[in-house]
Amino acid sequence: QVQLVESGGGLVQPGGSLRLSCVASGFPFSNYAMSWYRQAPGKERELVARITSTGAITNYADSVKGRFTISRDNAKNTVYLQMNSLKPEDTAVYYCNGRLSFFNYWGQGTQVTVSS
Repeated sequence: QVQLVESGGGLVQPGGSLRLSCVASGFPFSNYAMSWYRQAPGKERELVARITSTGAITNYADSVKGRFTISRDNAKNTVYLQMNSLKPEDTAVYYCNGRLSFFNYWGQGTQVTVSS
């Protein structure tokens, strides 16, 4: 059974940091590109960051470049999103995604709220 389980979300003040984790099971994690998406209330889901299967290449949305870092540990079947200098506009549900060809898996999401 395929599972992607996110954790690490919560309430943080502007300027603060959070580290999201996503633990995968049920598929060959090291073969998959992994991504983090987010969806704010009333908005479409958007790509935040992506990392290739080996971790050699990463891509970021312009809105998070220089503040967020995606990484992965294939030995632990885990992908991370380090979020620094958080802003209120980063408030959203963050989703983990794994993709290989037509295989496309989603986690349930973790809430991140940035507020004073």
